Amino acid sequence: MSDNNRLGVFKTYKLYVGGKFPRSESGRVYEVTTKTSAAGTAGKGQWIANAPQSSRKDARDAVVAARKAFGGWSGATAYNRGQVLYRVAEMLEGRKEQFVREVAASEGLSKSKAAAAVDAAIDRWVWYAGWTDKIGQIAGGANPVAGPFFNLSTPEPTGVVAVLAPQKSSFLGLVSVIAPVIATGNTAVVIASADAPLPALSLGEVLATSDVPGGVVNILSGVTAEIAAPLAAHQDVNAIDLTGADAELAKELEIAAADNLKRVLRPQPVDTDGASDSEDWLASPGTHRLTAFLETKTVWHPTGALGAAGSSY
Repeated sequence: MSDNNRLGVFKTYKLYVGGKFPRSESGRVYEVTTKTSAAGTAGKGQWIANAPQSSRKDARDAVVAARKAFGGWSGATAYNRGQVLYRVAEMLEGRKEQFVREVAASEGLSKSKAAAAVDAAIDRWVWYAGWTDKIGQIAGGANPVAGPFFNLSTPEPTGVVAVLAPQKSSFLGLVSVIAPVIATGNTAVVIASADAPLPALSLGEVLATSDVPGGVVNILSGVTAEIAAPLAAHQDVNAIDLTGADAELAKELEIAAADNLKRVLRPQPVDTDGASDSEDWLASPGTHRLTAFLETKTVWHPTGALGAAGSSY
């Protein structure tokens, strides 16, 4: 049979929650179209796919999955988490062409620029994988105290983190906000870019076929404000990253997050169209996102009697 007579098999994009791929419980979907220019100012482009439009119930289910996965993931050794994250990078490398196509269509980029963004995203994932067993050395340490004690501060993960992914950088920015959260032992509920959710939903497929336990990363798509509001107010969410929120939404979410003293990361400055998406994702990320969702535990331990000649241990 000629290929010209063959009906194409359209891809069905689904949410990624608890290691599974459910449709939205609301049954809603919305159209995802190509960007006709890099700035996305030329109106609607060609239809690509229907993406699930998540509901408040989907957000709550994602939090339940993230909380269930937190104990095992945070309790794993940092070295093991690094191995798992590196495996994700290997899987991304193997599916690079798919992500290049999705990023090019989602962001209105040429194939070469989309390929550069995907390469940078994979490299970024490897970079964060290497930090899993090193962040404790810069975020913790031995504290000098007056007395016969060891006083040690060590970083620990905050818990369940809601992440509003960048609206414009559908893959490199996405990786840059997810990887540091899980590298440090947290679990994540991620809201994908509203207009360009496909790379995020495809990332869920990569995570499912790697060694990342189900529930460590949960990916939702839809209207950012609709999904973010219940997450910001959720009593079992410990922190929130407002990267993908505009100034007005970020203020509302900060107020809601204060109810249970969530950690809040609100990147600045906000750009001209109101979204906190002016960050240069190609720049060196530094360690501020690694430390943003860490708590410090300080332990005192007696060393024994100290005499003029020093400690007795």
